[in-house]
Amino acid sequence: MNQRADELRSEVLALPDEVRSELIIGILDSLDDRPVADDQADLDQVWATEAARRAAQIESGEVSTDSWDDLLTKAAEARRTL
Repeated sequence: MNQRADELRSEVLALPDEVRSELIIGILDSLDDRPVADDQADLDQVWATEAARRAAQIESGEVSTDSWDDLLTKAAEARRTL
């Protein structure tokens, strides 16, 4: 990023969550010909389908999960190897 982009990023991160969320939607809208807000029902369906797929993988044993403590341990071990 250039200096101006870095400055903007810092300013945006200082905004309240709700304002940042609205700004994000506006920026994403500018990158696509369809407004993000109008796609909410489609996005909800995509995430519901993905959540169901992942839940089925876990229930079938196709994938396994780690506990939060295990993840923290793995992260700490990875940091030590850097």
